[in-house]
Amino acid sequence: MNGPQAHWLQDGKRLHLNHGPIDLIVEVFGEARECRQAYEQAVARFQTILPELVEELAELRRPASLHSRSFAGPTARRMEAAAAPLAQDFITPMAAVAGSVADETLEALLSGRRLDRAYVNNGGDSAIHLGAGQSITLAIAGTGHGLADRIAIGAGDGVRGVATSGWRGRSFSLGIADAITVLARTGAEADAAATLIANAVDLPGHPAIRRVPAHDLAPDNDLGDRLVTQEVGPLSPTEIAAALDSGLAVAEDFRRRGLIAASALFLAGQSRIDGSMALAAPHKSPGKEVAHA
Repeated sequence: MNGPQAHWLQDGKRLHLNHGPIDLIVEVFGEARECRQAYEQAVARFQTILPELVEELAELRRPASLHSRSFAGPTARRMEAAAAPLAQDFITPMAAVAGSVADETLEALLSGRRLDRAYVNNGGDSAIHLGAGQSITLAIAGTGHGLADRIAIGAGDGVRGVATSGWRGRSFSLGIADAITVLARTGAEADAAATLIANAVDLPGHPAIRRVPAHDLAPDNDLGDRLVTQEVGPLSPTEIAAALDSGLAVAEDFRRRGLIAASALFLAGQSRIDGSMALAAPHKSPGKEVAHA
C-alpha cells in the first residue's frame, strides 16, 4: 500500500487526500492565508490517521457495548463514542470510521484558523464547519432521482455531520435501502446512525432479496457470517412501504433520543423524511454545493 497522498483536483480549489481505503475531498473558504494554513494542517494530520487506526483495528472490529471502551487514538475514540450509544443492536465502531476520519481531519484543519466554511468529504460521509451566517448545500446520490435532491444546512441548524448508507454503497449493509442520509452533530454520529437505519429498512426472508455471508466477500470484515445484501429484485409498493416504515421507526427513535437531527430514507422510488430536513430544488439551494454519495 502506498503512503499518504495529497494533490489538488483540477479546479485547484479542492484538496484530495488518499491513503489506502481513506479517500478525502477537502475544501475551505475564507481569507487566503487562513485557507492555506488550514490545508497544510489537514495534510499534516492525515499522515498518521490510518497507521493509528491499524494499530487498534482488531478491537475496533469487535462489537460495541453501552459501556465505552478505551482507545489510544483520537479517531478510534470518536468511532467508539459514536457506536456505544447505539449498541442495543449489533454495531462495531467500524460503522463510524468514515465519519470519524472526516471529523478528525476537519478538527485538525480548523485548529487556530478563522474560516467561513469548510468540509471534509470521505466518500460521501462528511464533516462540516459553518461560520456565523454561513450555509452549505449537499447533493444526495442514491435516492433514485440522480442528483436531483439537495439538502441545505445553515450555521444555526447544529448539524456538522452528514452520512449516507445503503446496500448500493461502498460498505456492506444488512438491509435493502437504496440510501439513508442522516444529519447529526458530527460525521461519526451520522455515519453510525445511518448504518443502523439502513439495516432496519428490510424485508427479512423475502425471496427477491439475495444475501451472502459477509466473510465470503471480505474475510477480515467486522460483520463475520452475517448476511449482507447483494441484490434487491422487484418489490410491491406495499412491501417497499413496509420496509421503509421499519427503518423510519429506528430513525424516529434516534431523533427522539437526541442522537441525530434528521434523516431521509429512500427505497425503490419511495421515501420517508424524519426531522427538519429540507429537500431543496437545485436552483433554490443557498451556499456552496457539495456532491454527497
